[in-house]
Amino acid sequence: MKRLGTIFIKNLKEYRKKCGYTQAQLAEKVKVTPHYIGMLEMGRNFPATDLIERIAKALNIEMYELFVETHSPAKELEKLRLDIINEIKKTITETVIETVREAFEENINRCSPKSK
Repeated sequence: MKRLGTIFIKNLKEYRKKCGYTQAQLAEKVKVTPHYIGMLEMGRNFPATDLIERIAKALNIEMYELFVETHSPAKELEKLRLDIINEIKKTITETVIETVREAFEENINRCSPKSK
């Protein structure tokens, strides 16, 4: 299991970027300096509980979400599995459509009166 601080750093950056905030914008929202947010994201400082609460509120998440590993191997494998299934479905659908189109055109050509 990763250290809690490492997970916090990764999630802080990820959620900040997901919200579209720069370090300066997040700093303004939580009433600290941009330098301090940078220090948090480099793991040089660790925030007090009240700041964690303000950060979570600014990022529109629950506090615990800053400390939960969001990209576990099991989740990544499940996403990959679903992507593969969707790609297979897409390929099958395209193949069926093309086969039906070709059969339809062949049938039309066979049934149409021939030009003399």
